[in-house]
Amino acid sequence: MGQQNVIDLNSDVGESFGLYRLGLDEEVIPLITSANIACGFHAGDPSVMRRTVALAKQHGVAVGAHPGLPDLIGFGRRVMDTTPEEIQDDVTYQVGALQAFVTAQGMTLQHVKPHGALYNMAVAHPEMWEVIAGALAAVDQHLILVALAGPNRKTIEAIPARTGIRVAFEFFGDRAYNPDGSLVSRREPGAVIHDHTQVAERVVKMVKEGTVTARDQSEVVLEADTICVHGDNPEAVTLVRKIGEVLTREGIRMAPTGTFL
Repeated sequence: MGQQNVIDLNSDVGESFGLYRLGLDEEVIPLITSANIACGFHAGDPSVMRRTVALAKQHGVAVGAHPGLPDLIGFGRRVMDTTPEEIQDDVTYQVGALQAFVTAQGMTLQHVKPHGALYNMAVAHPEMWEVIAGALAAVDQHLILVALAGPNRKTIEAIPARTGIRVAFEFFGDRAYNPDGSLVSRREPGAVIHDHTQVAERVVKMVKEGTVTARDQSEVVLEADTICVHGDNPEAVTLVRKIGEVLTREGIRMAPTGTFL
């Protein structure tokens, strides 16, 4: 459960691969409090992982693993027919790889946030959150699992008691919400909000009041611990900066989830 005057800002980074450059990590990482670093299955490679961990360390940003499905060509966005055991093995493999780079630089891995289709599969099938949490518990009981705030919250809230793994609930400030608290599909018009001021106001409202205005103008209870901010283009970097400025102006402290959960 989030606190009224503190929130985490997370972003997906470390998504370059070899000679291919993706994202604006140098611009984004100084503006956030937690970094979700790709682990090689959907994006990233060992050298990118090392450099991204170093960048996060330089700016005092907490590090988390961002494991995806083994789908480099599809950027981990394609659903795969996979078993719970395969999911646990894939998550364990990727978390372990990033954890090695984190340890090598004298840091501690804070959290794990599933990527793309793996995240969406867990949203659609909430029992998958516990499958992923089980993999984390076997690796490191201190890890935090990042899950979508909204539908199935009660199911997800039971995970700590069963696995010992803490859960941080996530809010997407630049995405429209349905009345049930789920995200509006990107296939529908208006799913992504581009107005920087509107996005920042939605974030502040969620932190202070624990609600978000759905697309039908109803108010949905939606408490979260961390805000996902996308920073893979110049316009988005401006958005991340705007959110940080508004939160500071409103007296809301930004800090990694590991410091207040």
